[in-house]
Amino acid sequence: MDSTMGSQQMSFMYSQGESLRMVKEEVALSTFLIPTCVAIASAALMLLHISVSQTKRVLVPLCVPRKYVPVDPKHPKTPNPEQTCSILSRLTFAFMDSVILKAYYSPSLPYEDLPSLADYDHAEYLKKRSFRHLDPTIVTKRRNAFFSLVRVFTWEFSVLSVLVLLQSVLDFATPVGVKNLLGYIETNGVNAAFKPWVWIAWLFFGPLLQTMASESYLYITTRQVVHAEAILTEVILEHALRIRVKAETDDEDDQKASEAISSNYPSASASPSQSESDSSTPPDSGDEEDQRTLQSDTHSRAATNATEATDATDTTLRPGSSSSSKVIKSKEPSKVSALALTTDSSKNPKSQKIKSEKAKNILGKLSNLVTTDMQNITDGKEALRLIIQVPIQVALCVWFLERVLGWSAFVGLATIIILFPIPGYFTKLMQSRQKIKMRKTDARIGVVTETLSVLRMVKFFGWESLMGDRIKDAREEELVYVKKLRLLELASGLSNHVIPLIVMLVTYATYTVVMKQELSASKVFSSMVVFEKFSMLMWRVMHYVNQSVNAKVSLDRVTEFLYETELLDTFQTHPHTTGSAASDELGIPVTAPPPPFPTQEIGFRNVTFSWSNDYSGHSDEYQSGLSTPTSTRSEPFEPSISSSITPTSQSPRSIKRQFTLKIPDEVIFQRNTINLIVGSTGSGKTSMLMALLGEMHFIPHNSGLHQPWFNLPRGRGVAYAAQESWVQNATIKENIIFDSPFEATRYRQVLHQCALEKDLELFQAGDETEVGEKGLTLSGGQKARVTLARAIYSSAEVLLLDDVLAALDVHTSKWIVEKCFKGDLVKDRTILLVTHNTSLTHPIAGYVVSLKDGQVAKQGTVAEVLGVSEIEQVDGSSAENVENVETIETIEQIEDEIAGNHDGSGGSNGEGDGTKSKKSPPVEGQGKLIVAEEIQIGNVGWPAVRLLIQGLGGQHVILFVASVFASFLLSESAEIFQTWFLGIWASQYERKDPSEVDVVFYLVGYSLILLFVVVTFAVGFIIYLYGVLRASRSIHKQLMQSVLGSTLRWLDTTPTSRVITRATQDMRDVDGPLPNQISNLLRLTIMMIGQFCSVIYFSPAFLVPGILVSVAGALCGSIYIKAQLPIKRIQSNAKAPVLAHFGTVMAGLVSVRAYGVQERFIKESLTRINYYSRPSRVFWNLNRWIDVRLDLLGNVFSASLAAYLVYVSHGQAATIGFSLNMAVMFSSSILYYIRIMNMFQVRANSLERINAYIEIEQEPKPTKEGVPPAYWPSSGDLRVENLSARYSPDGPQVLQGINFHIKSGERIGVVGRTGSGKSSLMLSLLRCIYTDGEVYLDGLSTSTINLDDLRTKITIIPQMPELLSGTVRRNLDPFDQYDDAALYDALRSAGLYSIQSEDEDARVGLDTAVASGGGNLSVGQRQIIALARAMVRESKLLILDEATSAIDYKTDAVIQSSLRHELKGDVTLITVAHRLQTIMDADKIMVLDAGRIVEYDSPEELLKNESGHLRALVDESADKEHLYQMAGGVAT
Repeated sequence: MDSTMGSQQMSFMYSQGESLRMVKEEVALSTFLIPTCVAIASAALMLLHISVSQTKRVLVPLCVPRKYVPVDPKHPKTPNPEQTCSILSRLTFAFMDSVILKAYYSPSLPYEDLPSLADYDHAEYLKKRSFRHLDPTIVTKRRNAFFSLVRVFTWEFSVLSVLVLLQSVLDFATPVGVKNLLGYIETNGVNAAFKPWVWIAWLFFGPLLQTMASESYLYITTRQVVHAEAILTEVILEHALRIRVKAETDDEDDQKASEAISSNYPSASASPSQSESDSSTPPDSGDEEDQRTLQSDTHSRAATNATEATDATDTTLRPGSSSSSKVIKSKEPSKVSALALTTDSSKNPKSQKIKSEKAKNILGKLSNLVTTDMQNITDGKEALRLIIQVPIQVALCVWFLERVLGWSAFVGLATIIILFPIPGYFTKLMQSRQKIKMRKTDARIGVVTETLSVLRMVKFFGWESLMGDRIKDAREEELVYVKKLRLLELASGLSNHVIPLIVMLVTYATYTVVMKQELSASKVFSSMVVFEKFSMLMWRVMHYVNQSVNAKVSLDRVTEFLYETELLDTFQTHPHTTGSAASDELGIPVTAPPPPFPTQEIGFRNVTFSWSNDYSGHSDEYQSGLSTPTSTRSEPFEPSISSSITPTSQSPRSIKRQFTLKIPDEVIFQRNTINLIVGSTGSGKTSMLMALLGEMHFIPHNSGLHQPWFNLPRGRGVAYAAQESWVQNATIKENIIFDSPFEATRYRQVLHQCALEKDLELFQAGDETEVGEKGLTLSGGQKARVTLARAIYSSAEVLLLDDVLAALDVHTSKWIVEKCFKGDLVKDRTILLVTHNTSLTHPIAGYVVSLKDGQVAKQGTVAEVLGVSEIEQVDGSSAENVENVETIETIEQIEDEIAGNHDGSGGSNGEGDGTKSKKSPPVEGQGKLIVAEEIQIGNVGWPAVRLLIQGLGGQHVILFVASVFASFLLSESAEIFQTWFLGIWASQYERKDPSEVDVVFYLVGYSLILLFVVVTFAVGFIIYLYGVLRASRSIHKQLMQSVLGSTLRWLDTTPTSRVITRATQDMRDVDGPLPNQISNLLRLTIMMIGQFCSVIYFSPAFLVPGILVSVAGALCGSIYIKAQLPIKRIQSNAKAPVLAHFGTVMAGLVSVRAYGVQERFIKESLTRINYYSRPSRVFWNLNRWIDVRLDLLGNVFSASLAAYLVYVSHGQAATIGFSLNMAVMFSSSILYYIRIMNMFQVRANSLERINAYIEIEQEPKPTKEGVPPAYWPSSGDLRVENLSARYSPDGPQVLQGINFHIKSGERIGVVGRTGSGKSSLMLSLLRCIYTDGEVYLDGLSTSTINLDDLRTKITIIPQMPELLSGTVRRNLDPFDQYDDAALYDALRSAGLYSIQSEDEDARVGLDTAVASGGGNLSVGQRQIIALARAMVRESKLLILDEATSAIDYKTDAVIQSSLRHELKGDVTLITVAHRLQTIMDADKIMVLDAGRIVEYDSPEELLKNESGHLRALVDESADKEHLYQMAGGVAT
């Protein structure tokens, strides 16, 4: 039997095989017509076989992982899962499952667990791909950044266009399915082409395909976003490395000045108040500024011709900042400036106004370009939808409606055309208001940024509340336009919501009243889906247009930066030369033009330099058009100080002057020796170094006798040490090594010769100690020596050193001269040394160049230039001391002094322990100053949400929430009722004769429902709008108050970039996205509950499936959010290093270019961009992951409900249509709800970050009990008892057991070696650091007094003064508390006249402009302004902390004399100084060492002690005899 069965099976199998063979071979002969069962079975088997094989052929390739193909085969990288996953995994984003699981099962997601960055996402590859289209040095013809990006992403845009087209068509799968399904039910299948299950399947697969197309589009788009952000960030940074560093001042004051001059000239003696500038106008940081491309003639020919016989007054670049200076001084500045300004403003006032918006702090602009503008550009990613999808979908909507409702659809289209200008009008209004709002935002950010940059000064002066009020005023101006914008958004939103409903109403009315047609359920609900889509389309148009406009403005700003920012001459074509200046591939400036013959000489011949290439000089050649035409930047101002400053002889306000360095002859520096560059404060010493480095604009003297040239050979390297020491936020070792290879022996030699060994012993981590932002860990002298050490350690042959001895005491200065400048490390190296200390340095010099008023006064050997009288003039020392300078104490004695008695504070923030014991080896974590930014774990905490809710509700949170909830509940309920009402209308045609249906009733009823929806929504929106404004105001105020009230220690450990991020990027979320998301969540919650209940009401059996779908959606959302939140937090924190790198580069731009290390900083930038791009790509891909899954759930819900309604409940068409409509809307709402919930959680990260800064460590707040008596202090009597101080609660003591008493009116000098605790003592008097003990001022303990009251009564001038942008008046009197007479007295008393030339017309008034940070002033000039500001306050206790260190000796002597005679008799003066001549005529001198007072008595008594500390300092000084005479004079 078995064999029989086996044979039968074999026979059957054989017959099957034969049948299949026959079918395959004879299918063309129509064998399917053979009427046999075998043939039919064979055909079925064949079809099955073909189906299986084809399925395998399709599915297997979809499921097989792909091979990794690197974009650069020579340098493959670790592949990202998206590069190797299968096609199906890519379409469903299943390759993200591993990240989801890691995040779900761990409390936080470490950065290392993120997928590696794909090689096509790396910034290096993107740079290589894009720079040929974006780099302005390659694309020299101006091209908008948008078109450059289009060229970069041509292939992506092509694919996206196809996907958008496909998505637009597939978007109509649902209305087509609903129409045909309801039509089948209405006709009971009569003449139906397909069964209901076909349309039910259509409702599932159609939207599913649409989801695939949409998510593929978004996947490519978001990848483009990350790429564009990386590309633009890098191109902005690299272009920033080419820009000219110059100080920018606000031209708005210039415009006003020109008007005043043109109306009042020639009367130059007007009251200063008549030309008072608007000091409340803050500097513009360029956050979202509306920039327009415009070419304007900034220097008219008349102005140029009028500026004759220019003569420089003074300038010194501020190398440590993003600003520098340039000045012109003419013999008749009032006339020249009046003519120039009047001509310019009258010629093109609009141009002037726009230019004034551009003349701002370049660092602030760069920060905004890579933050706010970058966000605006990436938000505009949907512009392609606006161009392609919107027109296609509008056409499809009209086509579909025409097929359903006939020619009434064209009536609806006509209605659209008629009503469309309404939202267009609102959009136009919004654009204009948005531009104004952007400027207000810029103003607010400018005030915030400047306040944060000078926050230490603000705290020293007790200005926290006053600066807080200024920020508040700027914020209020911004919120006015935020309110206007929100109201316009309401009007635009309502119009976009109402117009589709009106169109629907008009269309239905035409169809029923005019066309006399029946309005069936299939027509109503299918058309309703289309009208709903059209409504959403209107919303999207508004959204896309707004985003596109903002993106366009930001792209214009990027374009303007790339093509209109003034560049170094190196990167521009010089009209006055025979070609363009060359530069190497790193952008290292190559001196242009070169000497007429090959040479290694360093020097100049027949040249003039200015700080800008739009210089309007006096030379005929230059007037003939030799200014570089590409610049439209405006010049900064440089005050020139007159020897006679009176209120009645004030120069016109904000008159522009350009500094010029003129060398009509030849200056050649000597090789392999030390060349001194000397001169008084502001004479142009730093400018000479900058000119050699190519930082200034070269203007030749084409006299025909000698070809003009200047040269600085770079073949063997150049090193530069700036006057304002530039250090990176890295370790001391990293700052010294910089870009050089590490050599241990050389490194130790540098530490020894720069006197850093003992300093490092005071730090627990030694040279691994972080210096902090702006070098906060180090004292001024330590920063100067680290900067010097960097230059000495480098292998550069040429060293440019800018006054490196100014911040050093006598011991250390002599050590540097003897050990370093005479040491082996500088042998055979050429050094250009700017200095005031000629008595100490002239013995080691081989050549000297003396400058005066921007011109070379003398040059030659030391004997030729620095005779005895010259040294006395420049240095203040006596002839005897010059002659005997070599016989001072031996260097061995100095070495003993430094080795045995070095400082004990360790720096400005007291990291040292004050002991002399050998430090223990550093352990991991020691030396770190900047704390890592905290990353929150888990969902957004309640404190952050409460911050927003309390801000929204104010004092009446419950009433606010109830009002908003009630309004939105009524509005959304009416929306659902509106849909049900249409269903009732349509059902009347099934129950009654069409002639019996009261069409007017239903039209009126529908119109009333529509009106009710609009009114309730508008009421709720307006209530909510006022809550949003209240929250924006409240949260910003709390943030600013918290930061202003923080401790100095917190400021030291927190980079300013983090605070600015909170005030800009995070506050942007609070102003808009976050409140919008809350309102959307509230409305969606109400709407979804109503939709779900409506479905369940008509289909009770669907309760359980509906709940299951909702739970599944919530579960997916929960899993997604748990992964997304930590990734977003990582992304947010990864942005800060990119911004910090920008700040570092811009702060040290001159140093970076001087060392030629641009490539190193470019590589670092690429690394940080990659670090940021990695979480960004994961963030966007996770969005795609949740989209696909929620769309799938929604499609299952809709299709299942349709199947139930058709095959189970057998309901009416109207009921089924209403339920399907609600189900479709509910399905789409699930995704939208989860998305908004996640966006809220992600955006709420900004709330967490802001809330964390609101809760930072605070200084004691003012109390009623802490208000001192009104008369206090009536004298300057100061008594200190057992004072100890530390910089942190658990840190080492930097002051120990300080006791002293100063009588009212005494002048006290404080000396001590670098880091001995001098600055710490001054800070402790102001309670800026943690103190123990008691300080009594005028008999009242300062510990019982409010800090603001204390600090407003004591005035301190720090070593590095900080100035505000604006005018001299604003810096002397920021809050308009004093009259002009007092301000002029302060200017005179501060000794400004002593640094001026003899030209009486070159005077400065109170309204002379000052750039941000005082960048257009030399350090010495800033110190003088700061001194004048201190004298205006008339405090009883005045503290000068190295306040004249950058001023030449002659001017310093004048200032000290002024202080002796100008200050009132009851004013106590404490002067900290390294220069002994500054304090030797003091009543008493306090000598500090290791945080203790080692000597305190009159100079005469202290000098009697042969072993005393002061005696040792005086004996080491080059002007010893002069100091003894000063002390004796006091004694007698």
